[in-house]
Amino acid sequence: MNNQNPAGQYEIGMVGLGVMGRNFLLNMADHNFSVAGYDKDPAKVAALRAEAQGRPVRGAANVAEFIALLRRPRAVMLLVPAGAPVDAVIAELLAHVEPGDLIIDAGNSYFHDTNLRARQLAERKIQFLGVGVSGGEEGARHGPSIMPGGPRDAYERVRPVLEASAAQVQGEPCVAYLGPGATGHFVKMVHNGIEYGVMQLIAETYDLMKRGLGLTDDELHEFYAGWNQGELAGYLMEITGNIFSKHDETTGRRLIEEILDISRQNGTGRWTSQSAMELGVPTPTIDAAVTARNLSALEGERQSASGIYPRDARLFAGDRAALLTALPRALYAGLVVTFAQGLALLATASAKYEYGLDLETLARIWRGGCIIRATLLDDIRAAYRQRPGLANLLLDPELARKLTDHQGDLRRIVAAAAELGLPAPGLASALAYFDGYRSAWLPANLIQAQRDYFGSHTYERIDEKGTFHTEWAKA
Repeated sequence: MNNQNPAGQYEIGMVGLGVMGRNFLLNMADHNFSVAGYDKDPAKVAALRAEAQGRPVRGAANVAEFIALLRRPRAVMLLVPAGAPVDAVIAELLAHVEPGDLIIDAGNSYFHDTNLRARQLAERKIQFLGVGVSGGEEGARHGPSIMPGGPRDAYERVRPVLEASAAQVQGEPCVAYLGPGATGHFVKMVHNGIEYGVMQLIAETYDLMKRGLGLTDDELHEFYAGWNQGELAGYLMEITGNIFSKHDETTGRRLIEEILDISRQNGTGRWTSQSAMELGVPTPTIDAAVTARNLSALEGERQSASGIYPRDARLFAGDRAALLTALPRALYAGLVVTFAQGLALLATASAKYEYGLDLETLARIWRGGCIIRATLLDDIRAAYRQRPGLANLLLDPELARKLTDHQGDLRRIVAAAAELGLPAPGLASALAYFDGYRSAWLPANLIQAQRDYFGSHTYERIDEKGTFHTEWAKA
């Protein structure tokens, strides 16, 4: 470890030396920024010291020592779990920082919490950035996608560090100033919501191939690896192919066969659905993904229900080759719809909260480093470059052409899943959203009539402006 920097001369500090914090710290150090690190766990500080040999890194044993290492005005980044741990670290720092210092929360904090913290710290004249970071352990170490929000001048203070540490795609860093307040954390939340949707869609194709077609893990590996070479290419597709070839060191079987069928969540998907409902933006595929994870947690009930309602375990009896041709095309359609839902939520939130988001910029910084990076983002970026005010991605002519070309495959796959008794809520909700969004007429007039009938909620007419009420029970 390079300890030549004197006290008060380290350019940035990192609180939280777990997997993400330690790797991001080392990433910054690899780009010749001097970094001080602190964690309450002495073992993590020791691990940093051992790993940081030859780099401009210093590990601190306590907060006072840590703050004393930093150059004024100080910049301190936090990579700790969302919620109470963030508040606890900020409270600990407040005894040592001073007006003009900058605190950066780079965790998955709820955007309302970020707004509150920014206001409280502003009262003490301490700047605050809420920064989304995506890419997992590998991204943090070698280049994540970074989504900063807060005061523009605060971002400019750390822009060189973030640009150097971010993933690079075609010479462009996967980071950009996104907007004021909690913009960065709102964007990261929706990024994760899209991630939930994409993962659910891929899992449903797995179920169809495993239980519906009886494919082996070797065959599944080959299919996903092949899909990653075309229009479905992306990080999640790449790792899915790799997963099916991994052997378990204990049993010798494929590791995927030893993993419990319960999917956990950290809250960002649920927050996305909640925010979408608050803003009146339909995100049914993201909602379905959140619900599917909740359903997976009901393991005991599912086991009981499987005995009461046994599924006919027959395999697909139709044209298997045609189904396997349709499946990736259906998945592509589902991905387009999922991204469309998330980006529509971001557009609405930007207007509501005055974020001033540029959706082309989001597509650009998501192309590298982040979990949802995919070839599709090039088309999405092009769509917003051509039409910056695009209300919904489905209205882009080029993507509309592709989606029209793929919609028949999505219908075939959803119908096959229903016929086989295999749950496909993500794919089915994507199809329902597509059909609802393209419907010039919907049966909501009946719902309005029902609401007026039982609750006098009034309704609007086609032929006349205003609101109306009818005494429906009168002859």
